Parts: sequence; structure tokens; C-alpha cells
Amino acid sequence: MKKIGFTTSVPVEIIFSAKFKPVDLNNIFVSNNNPLQLVDNAENIGFPRNICTWIKGIYSALSYVEDLHSIIGVVEGDCSNTRALIEVLKLKDIECFSFSYPNSKNYDFLKNEIINLCSFLGVSLSEIINVKRNLDVIRKKLAYLDELTWKSNKVTGWENHLWQVSSSDFNGDYNLFEEKLDDMISTIEKRDEFKQKFRIGYIGVPPIMCDLYDFIETLNARVVYNEVQRQFTMADSIGMDDIVETYRQFTYPYDLHGRLKDIKEQIKKREIDLVVHYTQAFCFRGIEDIIIRKELGVPVLTIEGDRPGNLDSRTKLRIESFIDMFS
Repeated sequence: MKKIGFTTSVPVEIIFSAKFKPVDLNNIFVSNNNPLQLVDNAENIGFPRNICTWIKGIYSALSYVEDLHSIIGVVEGDCSNTRALIEVLKLKDIECFSFSYPNSKNYDFLKNEIINLCSFLGVSLSEIINVKRNLDVIRKKLAYLDELTWKSNKVTGWENHLWQVSSSDFNGDYNLFEEKLDDMISTIEKRDEFKQKFRIGYIGVPPIMCDLYDFIETLNARVVYNEVQRQFTMADSIGMDDIVETYRQFTYPYDLHGRLKDIKEQIKKREIDLVVHYTQAFCFRGIEDIIIRKELGVPVLTIEGDRPGNLDSRTKLRIESFIDMFS
């Protein structure tokens, strides 16, 4: 089966309907045995040091994707560097399709983008509804796993992150994904309840550091909410047959106002004590921290990541001190 790579979450129903295998290139990069080498490889061919590491990782991760048909680059609603990345990929004779989430959230504008993507992959809007319904069955199970995290206290922050972030492409095979998810839920349901004192909300893009969740759990705390990862599951539009409206409800690509509304609702529902706001180095989203700190109404610690790997000593100390202040 030919593969379609993409730079951030797109209407994956279209890819499955067209009988392609979706591949979230971010996941290929960060799960590589040596992601730092991928970054170095991109910098060695000319990618600047002071641009987002995810862009460099995505570029190098392509060499690990076999049977690639084309790339979908999200050029509005995600990283502004994606436009330049697509130009570089075209030099390598990789077929690229540009997809946009209109900042206005205008229904007709987004519908036009989705129709164009359908045309590119050779399917119609009506054909993708059955796939959407199949995926929604799995998304309900992901929502249940999320409840097991914050309501039943039986899921670690890392597990919650991993399963939700993987729903961007369902690991390329949603039937196999569902089987593994069922097994995982069966295991989790038998666990004893976790007893950490502090309930942490994690907001911002998924972290490039691999040990953040485990470290937090050594401090009598646990992440019970992953903002963007939960959005990848399309949890707020399960059962909705309108694919355009589904991706209008997806808060990540649009303005901060919609994200803040969702975050505030989740903080209240999950009884979150503290928030960790993650920003990626050289990303415009770091500026949004000014508004987030003012609007959320709960203590916020902002941490920044650059290259993949473990937390550095300074960031560990800042997290530890932040939680200690409220002990």
C-alpha cells in the first residue's frame, strides 16, 4: 500500500478512503532510534540552526518512509516553515500537496480545501463518511481511555499522550490500532488507582523531550490532560457526519481564543491544579504564552524544548520547584 506523509494532522479519513496508508511524519521522526542524527542530517544539507527542529526532523524522516506516494504539507494553521519545506522536497522530486486550515474558520473555505484534497487523492466527500464512522468507533475508545486517565486515575500521562497523539494517523492501520487499543484498555481497567497529589494539565504542542511525563510522576504529580493530543482524537466531533464541521471543531490550527475556551473547560472538568505550557524553540506559538498566563486562572509553568532527548537539569529543577511551591 502506498503511503501519504503529512506534516501535521489532516483529514485522515480522506487518505484511508483513497486506499493509502497515512503517515504522520512527526511520529516517524520522534520515534526514530536516533532522532538527533536526523536533525544533524538536515542541518548538514543547509537547514538553519534557528528554525523549528520538527521541520528538520520531518525532512530527514522521509528517508525512513518506503513506498511514499506524496506529502501533504499544512501551510496554514501550523508551522509557517512548512511552505519552505515543501519547496525543498520538490527539489527531490517528491510530489507535494499544500493544505490549509483557514484562519477565519470559514466553513466554505475549509470545505474547498477538503474537496481539493479529495480530488488530489481521487475520492469524493460522500465516500469518506463510512471511514469517518469507523474511525469514530475507535475515537470513542480513545475518549474512554482519556476518562480512565482523569476520572478513574488508572492511566499515566505518557500513555495518555502516546495513544492520543497516535490517532493522527492511527499508525497507518486503524483496524490493528483498534485491536491494540482494546488490549491496552483491558489491561488498564484492572489496575489500582494512582494516588499522586497534583493533577497537571499539559498544554501546547506535544513535547520533543521523551521523559517529561515520567519525571513529573516522580514529584507526586501526574498529567491528566494533554491539550493538543486530545484534539488529534477529534473527541468533540465523534458521531458527526459532516467532515468539514469536524475539522472546524479541531482547535489546534485556529486562533488561541478557541483553544483557551477548550482548555478552561477541561481544567474545570478534570479539577486540574497546575498547568505546564510547552513551547517549541523558534516557534511563534511561544508568544501566545503572554495571553495564556493572563487568561487561564491557574498557576502556569512555561518550559521550552529544542532538540529531542531527555529533560535537561535546568528544566527538571524548574518543574520540581514549581510543584514544590504548592506542596
